[in-house]
Amino acid sequence: MQPGSHTLERMSVPTDVLLLCWRDTGHPQGGGSERYLERVGAEFAARGSRVTLLTAHYPGAARKQTVDGVRIVRAGGRLTVYPRALATVAAARWGRGRLAGYRPDVVVDTQNGVPFFARLVAPAPTVVLVHHCHREQWPVAGPVLARVGWWIESRIAPRIHRRNRYITVSEPSATELTGLGVDRHRITVVRGGVDPVPNGIDVTGRSGGLRLIAVSRLVPHKQIEDALEVVATLSAAGADVHLDVVGDGWWAGRLRAQAQSLGVVDQVSFHGHVSDRRKHELLAAADVHLMPSRKEGWGLAVIEAAQHAVPTIGYRSSAGLADSIVDGVTGVLVDDAVQLARAAAALAADPDRRRALGEAARDRAEQFSWAGTADGFAAVFDEVCG
Repeated sequence: MQPGSHTLERMSVPTDVLLLCWRDTGHPQGGGSERYLERVGAEFAARGSRVTLLTAHYPGAARKQTVDGVRIVRAGGRLTVYPRALATVAAARWGRGRLAGYRPDVVVDTQNGVPFFARLVAPAPTVVLVHHCHREQWPVAGPVLARVGWWIESRIAPRIHRRNRYITVSEPSATELTGLGVDRHRITVVRGGVDPVPNGIDVTGRSGGLRLIAVSRLVPHKQIEDALEVVATLSAAGADVHLDVVGDGWWAGRLRAQAQSLGVVDQVSFHGHVSDRRKHELLAAADVHLMPSRKEGWGLAVIEAAQHAVPTIGYRSSAGLADSIVDGVTGVLVDDAVQLARAAAALAADPDRRRALGEAARDRAEQFSWAGTADGFAAVFDEVCG
């Protein structure tokens, strides 16, 4: 489903929308999937819906707050958020708990590896939101939790949600879900939107040399090590290259050590978490965006880079990048770290091609908006709510 393919006039707006997600964007490990859900929630709030998000608590966060019209209620941690959220929804039906008397019209159950199984307790239709399947990511959780998690994701969740509608963010992710037994006719692809570039940022300015950028959470499956290898390879070949790493995470220390061992400390800047404006300033100064992630549902950073006419090089095997990057048109898809370095070197040596890819990427980025994404959700809500 393409953004903007439905009009608001044809669709009703649910009075109460309940969103379930294990993290929100303020969480230290929050990322693109959380941003996607919150932007959709904000769109529905702006259209008149009362939107509530149940999510995990983290140090320094308010137990309750309202952001962009969305009421956020936090409780539980990485694992306990699931039973806490279900208990809150169940208690509300009986006039108890933090949401006493609350009865949503529709529930969005976000499956980040495992869902909340909201349909077991919610008094409303449930739509399951899946960005991508996590088979390649489960090993980082340890052998026991990985096996249990994948069993829940691949066997239990599809069975319990066998009559529910699914929303996912790319065609490759839809194909993954059908591989788990989800009927294709119950899956709707609703691609992510993108925020406007902040005012006053030069979208064409570039510095000397080759400026690479990687916008990512710093966790193992994002494989930023491969981007560091690109810098080492190009530098060894005599190129004037610099990499900006934008984002943070528990893997950051390992990456800094890797940069040290590769001898590229002076050619890599780890910026950590930055403001949205600073992120766009760094993107505007870049020539090429690297996204060596093992797995992506869509790759929001691809579209954000495209807003600045910056093409992305990413892995074909990551699933979602095969949708967000049009290979050879808006960026380049490769198969491994060696090809990643070769593709970066090729674009460094051919500024005309780099410019053509970037301009095509910017043209495509203009197709996406959060309003269009919300329209996609509204169409599904219309169907499940009758």
